[in-house]
Amino acid sequence: MNSDRPASTNRYRTGMLGKNAPQERTRLESIQQSVDSRTIAIIQDLSITPSWRCLELGAGAGSIAYWLAGRCPDGEVVAVDIDTQHLDADRAANLVVQKADIIHEDYPPASFDLIHARYLLCHLPERDEIIERAAGWLAPGGWLVIEDPYQLPADTSPFPVVQRLMAAYERKYNEHGADLTWARGVPAVLARSGLGDVGFAGNLGCMGCLDKDRWFPLINQAGPSLVADGLITETDLQQFFDLLKDPAFVDIPQVTISVWGRRPALSADDGASIG
Repeated sequence: MNSDRPASTNRYRTGMLGKNAPQERTRLESIQQSVDSRTIAIIQDLSITPSWRCLELGAGAGSIAYWLAGRCPDGEVVAVDIDTQHLDADRAANLVVQKADIIHEDYPPASFDLIHARYLLCHLPERDEIIERAAGWLAPGGWLVIEDPYQLPADTSPFPVVQRLMAAYERKYNEHGADLTWARGVPAVLARSGLGDVGFAGNLGCMGCLDKDRWFPLINQAGPSLVADGLITETDLQQFFDLLKDPAFVDIPQVTISVWGRRPALSADDGASIG
């Protein structure tokens, strides 16, 4: 890896998308409330066992790491984030909280039975490279699960203010090195990284009365920066917040695409050759 290239995660330490934003904890918890049940269902379908060693990348406020620690009492869960202030290392004896930049962090081969990353890799230009490295961290038979948003075209929203807001939102994220359409290609990236049994599923993201608390924290945090950059107006921002209060407002801005793939298990011949 080119050490002269600045870590793109530095852009997420401060500012609009920074971990130090006053509303960051609320934003993280709103995501957890909205999508944790879907994530848990996907991982449970992988036949998780109590002895699994798990790596949670971009652990956020920790809900999935805590759930994994409870589900794998005989194993270990490593929860990684560039800022761990929202993580509680004392929640479980088998939980390890690690402050690290995943762009540069590395782990020994065959270290984990499960690696999970949600709403993380879409933000990092090095995303494909990280997946290739993570595939090598899996133990034989281990699973890699990636979940990221696929942003629907902003101009297809039936609400003009949402069109303006989501176009500004995507532009701002792109300036930070994000790609909110990258998730479509994740199955192919996992396959190219040597993983098999690749599967995927989509979960529609709702904006409005059906999930009223999901988007307010995000736009409340990002909105002032979008206004300051001239991408939207204060009037746009207020119109959007008013829409969120409207019981008739429903829109679908994105789809969360969940993708999983498995490192091939050792065959009987492989075991014999190792022994």
